[in-house]
Amino acid sequence: MQGLSTSLVLIALLAIAAPLAARFLDRVVKVPIVVFEIVLGIMLGPSLLGWIQPAEFTDTLAQFGLAMLFFVAGNEIDFAVIRGRPANRASAGWVVSLAAGIGAGLLLAPTPEATVIIGVALCSTALGALLPILRDAGESKSPVGIAVTALGAAGEFGPLVAISLFFSGRQLGPATAVLLGFVLLTGLAIYLASRARHTLLHSHVTRTLHTSGQFAVRSIMFILTALVVLSMVLGLDMLLGAFAAGVLWKVAIARAPEKDRAVIETKIDAIAFGFLVPIFFIDTGVDFDLRALTASPATLAMIPLFLLLLLIIRGLPSLLAAPPNSTRADKRAIILFGATGLPIIVAVTAIGQDEGLISSGTASALVGAGMLSVLLFPLLALRQRQRQRQRKPSGIPARHQELP
Repeated sequence: MQGLSTSLVLIALLAIAAPLAARFLDRVVKVPIVVFEIVLGIMLGPSLLGWIQPAEFTDTLAQFGLAMLFFVAGNEIDFAVIRGRPANRASAGWVVSLAAGIGAGLLLAPTPEATVIIGVALCSTALGALLPILRDAGESKSPVGIAVTALGAAGEFGPLVAISLFFSGRQLGPATAVLLGFVLLTGLAIYLASRARHTLLHSHVTRTLHTSGQFAVRSIMFILTALVVLSMVLGLDMLLGAFAAGVLWKVAIARAPEKDRAVIETKIDAIAFGFLVPIFFIDTGVDFDLRALTASPATLAMIPLFLLLLLIIRGLPSLLAAPPNSTRADKRAIILFGATGLPIIVAVTAIGQDEGLISSGTASALVGAGMLSVLLFPLLALRQRQRQRQRKPSGIPARHQELP
């Protein structure tokens, strides 16, 4: 009990230290907060100092954090903005990435199951991690930001479907039937929610928005818990339910007064990024097996290999979603944003390790590559966008500023 208490205090301390470290380096280089959270978790975890030990309670909180991350991703996607060309091209790019990822897995993995794990990991895009970065940089509503949102939606929903199909414990046929049943149920719920006016819901949300009732937050937690539990009962990945819960809540609250929606979004951000999500990323660092990664030069060399594969397998097909008349800088940014992956990588490698399908070294190399992608790719992508804005004179379209 004493060890758990110490770990909880240290995790809370790291959650404070991460944004302070990010702000300290902000003038030199913009590093996503999640990178500091993971690195600090590694430093204080069993791999180095050993001050924080893995525990069932913190692992459970981390799972809630992962679910909340996918809820936020589903809640922040504006399907009215990405539907049509962005969504269609992003989906096509993801299918290409999945095929290429499976091909790479066949060359690197000893078993079919490990092949699928590597393939799914390499075709993911970390929408939950990218959305705050895009929002903070003022890029979320730009054409590139819309394309990246579409890429992230495909790069998170697609892998969740693949995980549910291949790792549900059922044959592919029954697993597909169960998945379709879940999609139909949630699709029906979203459709009914979009048709209803929700007058009673909105009025009660308004009345309790600044009271101890907090009906909006309680409703969010109910919808999230219900769909997560439903997905788990059906043998599907819980993150599929969390993602669907975010979409369902967005539809249900869409007709509420705008000022109320803004307050609710602030509360969601507070719960997610102020409490649960940092625990997930810190716990990811605590659970990271640094010893297995450094046990052999071959295993360590897999990190740059997987990082390169993320660029090739996930980044290059992302160009299909590039907006019309995109500049070269836009395209480079889209490749880098599309190749940014971590949460799905963590989830699928955890499944692989729990079921003994991949080695600890391979899992750590994949997670390490995902961590580096979150550290490097958004930073480099934003620099591409910043340089383009600096080169663009007023009144002249950016595409005319490209050098031949």
